[in-house]
Amino acid sequence: MGYSFKFKRDPLGYLRIVLPTELEYFSDFIENIVSVEEADEYLNIVQEVLDRSSQEYEIQLNTIIAYIKKDKTVVEHLYTESENDKNSLETVKFKELMLIWRDKILQRYKSDD
Repeated sequence: MGYSFKFKRDPLGYLRIVLPTELEYFSDFIENIVSVEEADEYLNIVQEVLDRSSQEYEIQLNTIIAYIKKDKTVVEHLYTESENDKNSLETVKFKELMLIWRDKILQRYKSDD
């Protein structure tokens, strides 16, 4: 995949995806996807952009917007105190990340015990 990631549970027991700092807003975006159906909807949109059925697409989830283009996806955090409010990633890798999250969604609220 080209970058490291791991899954961890937060203090409330929710599964989180941890990405490098330069991709942290992708974690915020991905974690807002709470069902397999929702993931499939967004994966179809990403595939349409990759196939050039759509030139570009925007998806807003809470305070994060993903600007999806064929070569690159930029995720912008709308309400951050950081000077850098955007992260970017190749769209193919963004899709891979969403597929990985899709497979973990059902485990998100389950305990590891």
